[in-house]
Amino acid sequence: MAARLTDLEIARLIGEEKRLPEDYLSRLELKSKKGHKEKEISVIGNNGSSFIIILRQSLLNPLDFSVILGYQIPNSNVVFRLRRYNGKSHQHMNKIEGDEFYDFHIHYATERYQTFGMEEDSYALLTDNFSDFHKAVDCLFSECGFISPSGSQMKLF
Repeated sequence: MAARLTDLEIARLIGEEKRLPEDYLSRLELKSKKGHKEKEISVIGNNGSSFIIILRQSLLNPLDFSVILGYQIPNSNVVFRLRRYNGKSHQHMNKIEGDEFYDFHIHYATERYQTFGMEEDSYALLTDNFSDFHKAVDCLFSECGFISPSGSQMKLF
């Protein structure tokens, strides 16, 4: 059975302060793996929630990437995708609304899409907040409550 979260729970998790470990920069270095580079790191939020940052980028197409914030559902191996920042590499369609686009976009976990039996982060919106992988990572950090080890707002690149 898939985990379901309400919009209120999703907003609380996105807003929960997430302090990165001292060695976060070295832990974010991508490693090659079958046609792409990827890396995952775990972070514990201030309220004790367990999060995972998942970074993936194609070796062939620099615009083919995903920067994901996942929430580890307690007492399970389920990772609930709260946000997903995608590159301009594929067509996306919001199935309920019927709108399609091919551009940089952000996927949002929504109660509505879950209710219709779709993946939690099926809904997406176009964005001009990033235009490459590194700026997408910055966007995730600035929009999702990440704090540097020194206690300041995050910006990597």
